[in-house]
Amino acid sequence: MPRTTMTLEPVAAYDPLEIDDQEYDAAVLAPIIERDGEDHLLFTRRADHLGEHPGQMSFPGGGAEPIDDTILETALREANEEIGLEAHETEIIGQLDDIRTITEYAVTPFVARVPDREYVRDGSEVAEIVVLPLSGLLDPANYEYERRDHPYYGDIVIHYFHVDGYTVWGATGRILVQLLELTTDFEAPIRVDRSQG
Repeated sequence: MPRTTMTLEPVAAYDPLEIDDQEYDAAVLAPIIERDGEDHLLFTRRADHLGEHPGQMSFPGGGAEPIDDTILETALREANEEIGLEAHETEIIGQLDDIRTITEYAVTPFVARVPDREYVRDGSEVAEIVVLPLSGLLDPANYEYERRDHPYYGDIVIHYFHVDGYTVWGATGRILVQLLELTTDFEAPIRVDRSQG
């Protein structure tokens, strides 16, 4: 029987690796929804016309702006803009390791519990709001990976989660791997430096 709930205490206690050598800062929110007794994760599918990562699955988030006092405020503001999530209905659990992206961002992921309700997407950035069950993300039949030789970062691993016709990969896949490893018995079959691209 696949696991259906996350153990979130390790996220709350986690001391994340922070990156400060990239050109830009960004933050994302990994929203956990309880639905029918099972934890689910909310993703957005980026609009196809966007210049960076069009059509890809991602967590709500984006680049830091001067109005943001903290990187957490960036994550909350972007989640509000993209899916209509209000800060007051967000229970922040903790923070995961920063990751570098190929677009020279240092991305700070936050993990939060959010209500199971209808969210309204920002049509200019978000093509679709997608909620995927934890059991599907943990099903070994839905996971694969490949190694790549990156011109800047060297040997990297790309993780793919194929669930309900959607594929989570890239930077979001790397964030998802760490979240699942902290909160479930999921273990990626291969180790790489998380700070790499």
